[in-house]
Amino acid sequence: MGAVREPLRRGVLGSLLLLLGLCGAREVHLPPGPLFRVEGTAISIPCSVSEYEGPTLQHFEWFLYRPTAPEISIGIVSTRDPAFPYALFSPRVQSGEVSVQRLHGDAVELRVARLRAEDAGVYECYTPTTDSMYHGNYSSKVVLKVIPDMLWVLAPTPRPHLRSRMAGTSPLQLSLSEGQELQLSCTAQSQTQQHTHLSVSFGVSAPDAPVGHQTLQEVVGVRRDFAVEAGGSFAERYRAGELSVAKAGSEQYKLAIGQVRPGDAGTYHCTVGEWIQDPDSSWQLIAEKRAALAQVTVQSIASQLAVSASPPRVRLSAGDALELLCNLSGPVPPAPHVAYAVSWEVGEGDRLLVAQLDTDGVAVLGESYANSQVGWRQVSLQKLTPDPGSYRLRIESAQPRDAGTYCCVARAYIRSPNAQLREVASSSSQGLKVHMKSEAVVLEVYAWLPVPATYRGDTAELLCNISVESTQAVHVAVSWWVEVTVGEEEPQGRMVASVSREGVAELGRRASGGDMSLDKVGPQCHRLRLHGVQPSDEGRYHCAVTSWVRYPDRSWYNAGAVKSNSVAVYPYARVMDTLFIPLIVGVASALFTGITILATITCCFMRRLRKR
Repeated sequence: MGAVREPLRRGVLGSLLLLLGLCGAREVHLPPGPLFRVEGTAISIPCSVSEYEGPTLQHFEWFLYRPTAPEISIGIVSTRDPAFPYALFSPRVQSGEVSVQRLHGDAVELRVARLRAEDAGVYECYTPTTDSMYHGNYSSKVVLKVIPDMLWVLAPTPRPHLRSRMAGTSPLQLSLSEGQELQLSCTAQSQTQQHTHLSVSFGVSAPDAPVGHQTLQEVVGVRRDFAVEAGGSFAERYRAGELSVAKAGSEQYKLAIGQVRPGDAGTYHCTVGEWIQDPDSSWQLIAEKRAALAQVTVQSIASQLAVSASPPRVRLSAGDALELLCNLSGPVPPAPHVAYAVSWEVGEGDRLLVAQLDTDGVAVLGESYANSQVGWRQVSLQKLTPDPGSYRLRIESAQPRDAGTYCCVARAYIRSPNAQLREVASSSSQGLKVHMKSEAVVLEVYAWLPVPATYRGDTAELLCNISVESTQAVHVAVSWWVEVTVGEEEPQGRMVASVSREGVAELGRRASGGDMSLDKVGPQCHRLRLHGVQPSDEGRYHCAVTSWVRYPDRSWYNAGAVKSNSVAVYPYARVMDTLFIPLIVGVASALFTGITILATITCCFMRRLRKR
């Protein structure tokens, strides 16, 4: 029994050693086959070796076994012997059409720039040994099948209703205005017998630029897995719904850009790729073709928008109606997707808004034409003709401050599918000079004190005499101010009281907190009274007068303002006030002395009584 067990034990041990040796054997790796590639396209076949001995830099040799002679190996290329290629491949290797590219020390890639039908067959990747003993496999094989090119891409013929021309094989010529819709289509079909997927991409390149992956900017495309993606700068527009791609039928693909922009000009192409899934589950692009669809030019609205205004010069008198016209010219025929906003501005440099008519036809007045000071002036901005149209500005009762340089400003907007407006152009007219003949208003103001000396506790009176020279009815607003000095700073005015042009009085707050009143003691004489003046009311007072003229549209015009001289208010102390303090001191001293004497006498008297 022992003699039988020993050979059995040795056999098992030998088998284990053999298995352990196989686990560390050299192995050459190629992708699983068969590989299908299209005639005329490029292919790269990777090859690597592992579990080897010797240097990390391994050499590789490639062989081809053609279907017509499957037993005969044809040397293609080697990493160590330049003279390795057979006569069939030597010219192609020398020209670079066939090459071996080292990826790592133990990995290379066979590259064929342009496959031929006779390149089909079994490819073998062989690694000369660097091991101490032959162990494992030193080559691996993969089947390559070269199939004919059955991919077609067709550009459409021009449609009659588009302004276009076709010259020979040149692409369609389209001229669009900014904001118009661009529609292009291409037909893609493949009759490859193997199961493949198509990807279709619409792209644009600069006019007359060479077409390639570096110069062609993708607009939008359908991927091999049917996902739709937009490229680069078009992604945001795709999300906003401004462009789309759709499949019509089994072979036609359509691109639609809802609102073209000047930057969309260029040559549009349709690029179709054919993809096949290799046995290792990876997808490979086996064919790609491109067709020029159209040469598109986009005329910007900014280049077509022009604004003119009339009349060039206006002379009128205050109270007359001021009327100005603004004429717009834009794309012809007028585009329904373009909206305009027109405004009139006045001034040099930083202009002030007079009125604006927005894209919805709503008129808005400038702040200086509708506020509590001037009232609500009768200013209108009206559209007279259809887009782009003529616009009329009318100010019913012109005021002297309406004189100046007027300018009409037009802004063009494109309305996106989500109803948002995007400004695409703006233009201004030449300046119009408006001269105003107005009656001058001359104001003179004088402030004075009817009682020069004011004592504490009395009522101080301040008078403001106003002289107005004008042929118009003038309303005045009067305000009283006191100059306040804080530290070493310049005196600052603080309003004490005011009377509006409508005769409404508004009282501020005195420093002493006392009462005050305002009244009118003459046709043009206003009085301020400070009741019970105190030392804190001391200061220099002045009155300020603003003249206002009211026009037929019930609006107000500030005809001028003037400041009077300043008068000093100094509350003097009364004579009795100067004697009051010494009197109190004297009475207090007398009381203190009397109390002291009385206490002393009372104390002495009480001592004598105790002695008795």
